[in-house]
Amino acid sequence: MPRFSLHRPYLPTRRRDDTPEAGSGPGAPGGTGGTGAPGGPGAPGGSTGSGRAIVRRRLANREQRLLATRAVRDTIVSLAGLVGRPVRNQGGAEIGRLDDVVCRWSDGQTYPPVTGLVVRIGRREAFVDASAIDRIEHSQVLLRSSRLDLRDFEPREGEVTLAHQVLDHQLVDVDGVQVIRAADLYLAPVLGGIRLVGVDVSAQSLLRRLGPARWRLRPTPERVIDWGSIQPFDETGPGHEPEMRFRTTNARLERLRPGELADLLEDLMRPERQKLLDSLTPDEAADALEEMDPEELASLLREAEPGQAAVLLAAMEPDEAVDALRDLGADDRSDVLGAMDRVKATELVRLLGYPEDQAGGFMTTAFVTASVFETVGGLTQRLRLEEDVPDELDAIALVDGEGQLVWDLPLLRLLVSAPDTRLDELVEAEEPVTVGSGAEVAEVADRLIEARRLSVLVVEDGRPVGRILADDVLDALTPARGRLHFPRLLQ
Repeated sequence: MPRFSLHRPYLPTRRRDDTPEAGSGPGAPGGTGGTGAPGGPGAPGGSTGSGRAIVRRRLANREQRLLATRAVRDTIVSLAGLVGRPVRNQGGAEIGRLDDVVCRWSDGQTYPPVTGLVVRIGRREAFVDASAIDRIEHSQVLLRSSRLDLRDFEPREGEVTLAHQVLDHQLVDVDGVQVIRAADLYLAPVLGGIRLVGVDVSAQSLLRRLGPARWRLRPTPERVIDWGSIQPFDETGPGHEPEMRFRTTNARLERLRPGELADLLEDLMRPERQKLLDSLTPDEAADALEEMDPEELASLLREAEPGQAAVLLAAMEPDEAVDALRDLGADDRSDVLGAMDRVKATELVRLLGYPEDQAGGFMTTAFVTASVFETVGGLTQRLRLEEDVPDELDAIALVDGEGQLVWDLPLLRLLVSAPDTRLDELVEAEEPVTVGSGAEVAEVADRLIEARRLSVLVVEDGRPVGRILADDVLDALTPARGRLHFPRLLQ
């Protein structure tokens, strides 16, 4: 009976520069008159080029969005410079000092609107609704009336205070693919109100805030990222820190490749990266984890609950999961395997028994076998219906009725053969290219080079037990290779 040896929903491991992707990010702000209005996200367009070219294009698009509307740039006000400044009524009398600015996240707007101010009046914190604001200047806030109904400030659902909950916190720039820290936040009168339009990530802004008070008034927008490039927070409960729940409906985040997600996971602090993981499917998370630095991955798995770590490892390629398990301590490894599906755990324990510098230690068990008595049409139909066929499939291991390897059939040969051809008719006279599970890395590399193949089968007692891809050999030969990281600001 023909069979498929497939052990997990498989997604290919994509390196950072593998494939081009659609390139443009959110649209540029546009405006007329004295205010201007930032525009919404733009539609992605097709593009080609290396990973570095993609990042350069993203950065260029980001700067273009911010600088395109001079009216917005000329009216931005520094939040860091405004905090502590006087709040005045219509008659010019000071009623208190600005303690914070309140914004609403919960309605999904690209540029969050200011909903009010927190004003310190003596020892009291009062709330001023946004409808009472006449204008915000660099050194003061002017209100519309001399009479105000000042209510005590109480946090409301879906709102955050910018100075206390966002300034100096980590954010994710999905265009530049990096974790950033907000050195300053910029407000501007746009779209019929005052809105959060940008985040400053420059060291100059940090120095400005540390210097004399007069330095803090004027923004220094040398390294400003348009807020449309920032992954927004989800709703948060009253009085709580805004939660960085990454929305899977965000098209910009969905365009990030596994290596880019791995960069973000490594840069984020523990709570934030846990929320990023929660937003991904197990297979998406597994692809990203496979690209992480081994020490960072081990740290992430130790931080996770054993059940979650078990789900993530089960979705990874078997050889990658085994490498991750080897980097855990004995107790952590036992806890994770104990929380895993028994069949999957048994498979990984078996692979852990191989030395990591031998073929069995870096082979994958995600490969396909088929009986020599099957026809080409029957096999191709089976592959068409099977959801878990490896995307990097380059050959089919043909076995006899006893499960002994007969031939390693190249996929191209299968595709060009007539549907009614039996697979045993495609078997060639030469021996299939194989290595034993105890073969050293150099021997595996030699076999691949000699045979001019993209992969080689691993056999035990004549039966196929795994497959080693060319990139697995490179990984084994260069275990300490570095990974390209995108620039990280203010770390």
